[in-house]
Amino acid sequence: MITGGVARSPNRAMLRAVGFGDTDFEKPIVGVANGHSNMNPCNAGIQPLVDRAMAALKEAGAMPQVFGVPTITDGIGMGTEAMKYSLVSREVIADTIETSVNGQAMDGVVVVGGCDKNMPGGMMAMARMNVPGSTSTPARSSPASGKGRTLPSCPCSRRSAPTPRAR
Repeated sequence: MITGGVARSPNRAMLRAVGFGDTDFEKPIVGVANGHSNMNPCNAGIQPLVDRAMAALKEAGAMPQVFGVPTITDGIGMGTEAMKYSLVSREVIADTIETSVNGQAMDGVVVVGGCDKNMPGGMMAMARMNVPGSTSTPARSSPASGKGRTLPSCPCSRRSAPTPRAR
């Protein structure tokens, strides 16, 4: 445990600075890997899900610690030099999650993301770590509507071949 004993006083001081109280040091620390980003429709709406995950973890007796993970969008980078970063980003995301969870000696992780980069990256990280983990995604593959408005679809959840140009 990273919070027990006199030798871990500095650890507890750092955690107190982010909201831990005296009774919280015995609780499991669960990381919440947050893929929220307004760079694409796949990840733009996930912050409420992250907030609910944090609340549910606290209610269940854990101390959630949120951290961000990068995201790459094929729909924006397609056809440019940016695509060189697309597939490799899964490994970067996995490394980010693994580094955060293991580097903070967390007891578990919940990965919240909404695209075909951060979800596989999250699963890769969970496969490499020896902690319980779970994933959650609100991504939609087609536009949804309700209450008089249309929500954007997630273009990275469906693939199609480009249409050839007429000559």
